[in-house]
Amino acid sequence: MNRYPVWKYAIILIALIVGGLYALPNVFGEAPAVQVSVIKSSIKLDDSALVRVEEALKTAGLTADAITLEGVSIKARFADTDAQLKAKDAIQKALNPDAADPSFVVALNLLSRSPAWLTALHASPMYLGLDLRGGVHFMLQVDMQAALTKKAESLAGDIRSGFREKNVRHGGIARNGQTIEIRFRDAATVEAAKRVIQDQFPDLITVESADGTEFKMVASIKPVSARTVQDQALKQNITTLHNRINELGVAEPVIQQQGLDRIVVQLPGVQDTAKAKDILGRTATLEIRMVDEGAEARSAETGSGPVPFGSERFLERNGQAVIVKKQVILTGENLTDAQPGFDSQTQEAAVHLTLDAKGARIFRDVTRESIGKRMAILLFEKGKGEVVTAPVIRSEIGGGRVQISGRMTTMEAADTALLLRAGSLAAPMEIIEERTIGPSLGAENIAKGFNSVTWGFVAVSIFMCAYYMLFGAISSVSLAFNLLLLVAVLSMLQATLTLPGMAAMALVLGMAIDANVLINERVREELRNGASPQAAIHAGYDRAWATIIDSNVTTLIAGLALLAFGSGPVRGFAVVHCLGILTSMFSGVFFSRGVVNLWYGRQKKLKSVSIGTVWRPDSGNQVTTNSRE
Repeated sequence: MNRYPVWKYAIILIALIVGGLYALPNVFGEAPAVQVSVIKSSIKLDDSALVRVEEALKTAGLTADAITLEGVSIKARFADTDAQLKAKDAIQKALNPDAADPSFVVALNLLSRSPAWLTALHASPMYLGLDLRGGVHFMLQVDMQAALTKKAESLAGDIRSGFREKNVRHGGIARNGQTIEIRFRDAATVEAAKRVIQDQFPDLITVESADGTEFKMVASIKPVSARTVQDQALKQNITTLHNRINELGVAEPVIQQQGLDRIVVQLPGVQDTAKAKDILGRTATLEIRMVDEGAEARSAETGSGPVPFGSERFLERNGQAVIVKKQVILTGENLTDAQPGFDSQTQEAAVHLTLDAKGARIFRDVTRESIGKRMAILLFEKGKGEVVTAPVIRSEIGGGRVQISGRMTTMEAADTALLLRAGSLAAPMEIIEERTIGPSLGAENIAKGFNSVTWGFVAVSIFMCAYYMLFGAISSVSLAFNLLLLVAVLSMLQATLTLPGMAAMALVLGMAIDANVLINERVREELRNGASPQAAIHAGYDRAWATIIDSNVTTLIAGLALLAFGSGPVRGFAVVHCLGILTSMFSGVFFSRGVVNLWYGRQKKLKSVSIGTVWRPDSGNQVTTNSRE
């Protein structure tokens, strides 16, 4: 009656082995490490770079626990943080002899101490959140209005090209905020222009009106399209932040959208927070425009006249004003690479850009048609634009290679190249919240969380053993198995464990034991009603199953609601909560029944079970302890 077939025990054994293997990496903890990655794409990490790192450590009298070349980075593990900090300085000096023109990123990190055989099985520890591991947290606000303005500027240039192809004459196209104003001389041209916009620019809506002897058309972005532009800008900025963090050599970042216009960046384990803030806080985007060289523009440069319609005023690094047209020829989106270097003629620091096929074609065509005119290369940081250089076009420039130079230091050139290479931002951002959590506080949080789970488990186990005796001990074993499975599943999913997650883990222990309490009380009830011990065990598990399912499903629904609608710490709590419910149903019923069947199932003439005091309803104060004759 109470015997499991072999295949069920095989499932339990497999679950126990797999759970143990994938939970084991969490026991080894993390080691302070130095991580080396490249800045310049022309440099490759290979065995020679590994040898240079080893020699640098040997020269400094430092010994690493392990030095490995993993993918696109070299990782050196150390016994303590003192050795880690000294190693970083030694490696930095060896790999980047010219601090103004670094070739490698040398960053501090924390890496798992798991042995190689566990790593070969793809068994990795859980990621620890910012509150457990220490690190830095940023909240970035995206300027959505700037994204729409940039889109309107791009559409203005596309409309100009569309009218040229369809031979539609106009009296001027200019962006005014997030709208595009177009002037015409007659109504027939207005209708022709309207047809072109309807055919080629479905994202725009137009309004026509008379303006004296002329006609004016105002085109604006549709609300639905504007929302799409903002969503795309947010996604592009998230992608760009990923690229920048990869350039920094940071592992396991958390970059996610929060609300409609904010991005949360968490860098657990990062100790060089100043460099991370500097790179993430800067919002460098590149634009190439033509310089307005009309008479009005020249007077505006000296400050004696207003800026002409359709142009903007920017400053060069020497403070000289330059009037550039609003039409953007190329942006950072057309870049495929950006590397720091030097001007071959003046030997000044420069940034060498490589354009994609589309960008190279546009640049070639513009330079061919604009020989003798000036072209401005602008760099926007934190919403402020600056003219890096505004050279005269001497000849057609093909091949997709462009150089930016003009009164910049080698460090400025390296930083500019890194930012441009990481990708352009679709909209400016600024840091509106910053929090830094030290490793010592993270370790303290881990200790407190671990103690809460441990003492919660001990307290529950003592109560169960005292109240249900052997059945309570079996329930405690199944609870330990549940905890093992939960940790293993979180590790296999590479979930991020936070302090609220550890709170959920402690709560799951209390909730998981409910299933065993229901089973044990059901067995007691069957014994009180006169059933034999074997029949009581069988009926107890079978009849308690429906109640266990109902209670866990309703709790799971609440957990899924937290997971769907919550964010940040709430989601961390919900993930552990939901997984804990699923593992508790397996361990509390399937595993514990297997252990009970293994202990009692072979006894054909079972006369008693150790399940605590059984009160007989028909015996008044008389009780029977641990048995049923």
